[in-house]
Amino acid sequence: MAAIRVLIVDDTLSIRTMLSALLKSQGYEVVAELEDGTGVMEAIRQHKPDIVCLDYHLPGRDGLDILHEINETVPEIDVLFMTASEDANIEGNAADAGASGFIRKPFAQSKIISELKLVCDTRRQATLTDAYIEIPDVAPPPATTQPAQRAIPVMRRKVVIADDNGSMRLLLKGLMTSIGFDVAQLVANGKEALNAVIQHQPGILCLDVDMPVMTGFEALPLIRQASPNTVVVMVTGNATRDFVQKAISLGAKGYFIKPIRPANIEAFMKKLLSA
Repeated sequence: MAAIRVLIVDDTLSIRTMLSALLKSQGYEVVAELEDGTGVMEAIRQHKPDIVCLDYHLPGRDGLDILHEINETVPEIDVLFMTASEDANIEGNAADAGASGFIRKPFAQSKIISELKLVCDTRRQATLTDAYIEIPDVAPPPATTQPAQRAIPVMRRKVVIADDNGSMRLLLKGLMTSIGFDVAQLVANGKEALNAVIQHQPGILCLDVDMPVMTGFEALPLIRQASPNTVVVMVTGNATRDFVQKAISLGAKGYFIKPIRPANIEAFMKKLLSA
């Protein structure tokens, strides 16, 4: 198996040197090291990394801005976002922008190894779409049961994924497929999600919160009205108490936290099926 190719982007020489030596010792291939943000996209085109270790505060160009472009143009590349910022919202913002992992500086070497392993494990499982887990049939509820009370509707294997981030759509598609669900459509905003739900009447809708045209929260009541048997799972990088209460009040069944982890997805879906 070929080594995972990594591009390191950080304006601090000591961090670049430490990361490069550490990753090489763990079997990764460090394809390039950059000290500012201006040449990141060109380096990606030239070196074709699998993972970018990307600092937030960079000369030339902001790391969050670079993250958005990576996910718009090369969503198959995973980004491990790194920062010394004390901003409480930065982790959620990076996750919503498509970061596959997050590290706060200063960090222990064991932490960076652990976070990269999670990113690689997620990447690996999302691409193993031939390894299906058989999902048992569930008998339909009695006719007296209200549609909104059904844990899994008739089309329980069918999934629609709505997220404005290309890499997140690909990741969720791979993970859902790998655990036996049929992904009917990928869409990028709340209006498209509503149209897809009307068309497919899926058993599951993975619905991002922050999307253009129509947000997940704006679309959710319309989706519940159009397809009351669809189980809606919100996708977010910021699961505050207010968020959870709002999601539940609008009819969501649960939520996935970004960055997405395969074990969490599988555990939630199994719980959903057994409800």
